Amino acid sequence: MTEAANAATEEKPEEKEADHHPYYRPKDAATLILVDRSSATPKVLVGKRHDKVVFMPGKFVFPGGRVDKSDNRVPVAASIPTELEQNLLKGSPKITASRAKSLAVAAIREACEETGLCLGRRADGSAPKFEGPWKPFSDAGLLPDPSGLFLIARAITPPGRVRRFDTRFFTADASAITHRVEGVIHPDAELVELVWVEIGSKPLADLHPMTKSVLGELERRLATGPLRHDAPVPFFHFYGGKMHKDVLGA
Repeated sequence: MTEAANAATEEKPEEKEADHHPYYRPKDAATLILVDRSSATPKVLVGKRHDKVVFMPGKFVFPGGRVDKSDNRVPVAASIPTELEQNLLKGSPKITASRAKSLAVAAIREACEETGLCLGRRADGSAPKFEGPWKPFSDAGLLPDPSGLFLIARAITPPGRVRRFDTRFFTADASAITHRVEGVIHPDAELVELVWVEIGSKPLADLHPMTKSVLGELERRLATGPLRHDAPVPFFHFYGGKMHKDVLGA
């Protein structure tokens, strides 16, 4: 469901809401940007969308989608870091700690569903038997592991859109990938190709404007050294008819 990962500022006229129903509450969503820092210039993982899909055909995107009701109930290998939870709890509307966990877990689930790359850790004892999108984890004897996630940004789709998302953009190092599901990427899939590309390279020039803004934030943070939870987290949202960039918790 990569539309949630990239629709924060989508401006398609046909998606304007009817005048008699002027507001849709944004749905919680999560995006995961995987980063490979093994060379001098960091690379990020992007997927190319099928040419025949309605939303952003042929574009490079990051995996992501809306939070599932089941995400909070899935056992994890380690709790999300306290600092990450605190960042997720900042801002309005207020959310609970369980919702914060759901957002982080949703990012891992969507990445595994769309790319076949799973962030997990061996379970102590026997792993629970998952079904549906979590089945690759139990098949590999893994539990999802959100302990290596960092929050990079938050963005809300502007009012007046049929599809609205309150998206949290996470990042994690490529070393956190512990399992690959074969056959997820193929010519008839939602994503037909996965590519590790250097930040600032040509394939990223055509990203959605909001996604490019978030990627620019990630690039600035990577330039300062190891990622930290205490770095400012930008919050992109609309009011007064304009896009605003605030800092969560400021």
